[in-house]
Amino acid sequence: MGKKIAITGKGGAGKTMIASCLAGIYSDRGDKVYAIDADPNPTLGQALGFPEELLKNIQPLLSLRDLIRERTGAAADSLGSYFLLNPYVSDIPKKYSATYHSISLLIMGATRGANTGCACAENSLIKALLRHLVLEAAETVIVDMVAGTEHIGRGTAVSVDAFITVVEPSMRSIQAGRSILQLSKSIPGLKNWIVGNKIRSIDDEHLITNSFPQERIAGFLPWRDEIISAENSGEGVYHGVPEIVQKMQNMLNAIENDERC
Repeated sequence: MGKKIAITGKGGAGKTMIASCLAGIYSDRGDKVYAIDADPNPTLGQALGFPEELLKNIQPLLSLRDLIRERTGAAADSLGSYFLLNPYVSDIPKKYSATYHSISLLIMGATRGANTGCACAENSLIKALLRHLVLEAAETVIVDMVAGTEHIGRGTAVSVDAFITVVEPSMRSIQAGRSILQLSKSIPGLKNWIVGNKIRSIDDEHLITNSFPQERIAGFLPWRDEIISAENSGEGVYHGVPEIVQKMQNMLNAIENDERC
């Protein structure tokens, strides 16, 4: 059974970059990897270096209204309709993903919101899919999430090997990280780690160190201009910035051994 890791944090903190590096690390270890883009603004495919023509062929699951209707039993735009809480999803990963260099990418897409009447059925489908991937899939699963734990139910979250919250040295990002950490405390057994990103100075590091329990901080990643260059070129950080990858590898080793690094 492969590792299951969820990455969250305030928008812009760098969780997609970290998710792409983790997917690359596990892929190079020989694992088959599912990279799940559960962010409403999906950019994980670009961070992984997927060719644009391949990305164009991936359909975001929440844009597939017929699929939502078929699997949940709810009319996708019918307010107040009944729907299945445990829809069939086992065939979805293979059917709706695209694979590049042994990493299979699934894009969840954005919900249309509560006022459309479909958000509950959509969330039911996404939660069931994540539950299947975490609890049953043999592959390693890396989930690039929205800020929080709402897409992962309590039973699923307990089975995640690591829940990583990415924080940059700003009070807004730190406050978001604290909120996520507090949320995670309500789920017994959830292993939540803080990764400090975009660190430019020792003061940046101290700001994060002084804001979270020391035993929950996995480590820090420096700000590097090469990250922007690698992302803009389409190469991606995993192939373009080896310093970041090595630091991520060190942090991953510490997380897997339940240690700080």
